[in-house]
Amino acid sequence: MRYCALLFVLAFSINQSIAGGIEFFHGTWEEALEASKTQDKPIFVDAYTTWCGPCKRMAKTVFTQESVGEFYNANFICMKIDMEKPAGRKFQQKYPVTAYPTLYYIDGNGETIYNTKGGRTVDQFIELGRKVIGKTDKSGAFAVKYEAGDRDPELVFNYVKALNKAGKPSLKISNDYIKSQDNMTSDFNLRFIYEATVEADSRIFDLLVKNKSAIMQLESKEAVQKKIAEACKNTSKKALEYQSKDLHEEAKAKMKAHCSEHATNFANETDMNYYRATDDVKNYVKVCNTYAKKTLKNNAKGLHLLTKDIVGSFKEDKDAMKLAEKLAKKAASNGGVYEYYYTYAEVLLYNGKKSDAKKMANKSLELADGKENVKRAIQSLIQRIEQS
Repeated sequence: MRYCALLFVLAFSINQSIAGGIEFFHGTWEEALEASKTQDKPIFVDAYTTWCGPCKRMAKTVFTQESVGEFYNANFICMKIDMEKPAGRKFQQKYPVTAYPTLYYIDGNGETIYNTKGGRTVDQFIELGRKVIGKTDKSGAFAVKYEAGDRDPELVFNYVKALNKAGKPSLKISNDYIKSQDNMTSDFNLRFIYEATVEADSRIFDLLVKNKSAIMQLESKEAVQKKIAEACKNTSKKALEYQSKDLHEEAKAKMKAHCSEHATNFANETDMNYYRATDDVKNYVKVCNTYAKKTLKNNAKGLHLLTKDIVGSFKEDKDAMKLAEKLAKKAASNGGVYEYYYTYAEVLLYNGKKSDAKKMANKSLELADGKENVKRAIQSLIQRIEQS
């Protein structure tokens, strides 16, 4: 069965400045509240303990995912607070925590928006964040005034900002405003361009790069570069949705032209996703091979995850599985952990190499010493190999 979800492999690449998991805030609680007000973002708090199993699973398998980081970094000030340390005990004086993890969502005034107990999967955690954003969505109030004919620039700016924050379409509102302006180089209008830039395939994006130096003076170089990268990502996603080769190429070209230090990794990422979505296995395998050689190199974790992506995407293709076997072997030898040998054994089994598969499965079993649940899973794989 082919995976439908788009696995952004670059989340695990060496350069994580574009892709990666949640970037947690490391200041004080008071500083987090101030950042929440300044950036107009709620605070997400992972109230955890070091011994909590579900807490550790979320930290390892959820918070590290690119899709989670992309959503939560854009919409929340994110904090992890150990409930058994002084900061955690102080936190509990106002925000009760009776189970771990407790996931808190708090506004800039310190008022609780929502909280819930227990771990979540990636999809559940993102959906939980969307639910919270829905509770703080202010676009409706601006829409009423806008539809009644109010075109005050400040209102339009706040309307666009609220739409973007809620993940709603804003380009029509932004384009209508820009059409009404004779001069887009005032400080206000430059900030408007920055806020309104959501996709690379738009006139607003072109205005952003045309006025990039001036906008950097108002925002920052880092913020503008991040805005460019996000816009290119959004156009890449649209290319996948509509399976548009033109949009796909436009996203890569604009990243190369305006954010060149990330262009190679971005091109690999978007190519892999595009070729996977369009069932172009030949080009998918070619890009994966280049990415493994030039970017991942000896990065065992990245090689392992790329192997799993290949298997999940094109398990029936001989050339894809040949590459998967090569990468799985390298991941296992470089990483030396049971997970990588388990995956290597599975790939060998898919490729009809039963004897080698059993050897690698036994190696995985040896490395899993003391992990009874894991050992049972590996023993089940060994049985499958023997019965195949």
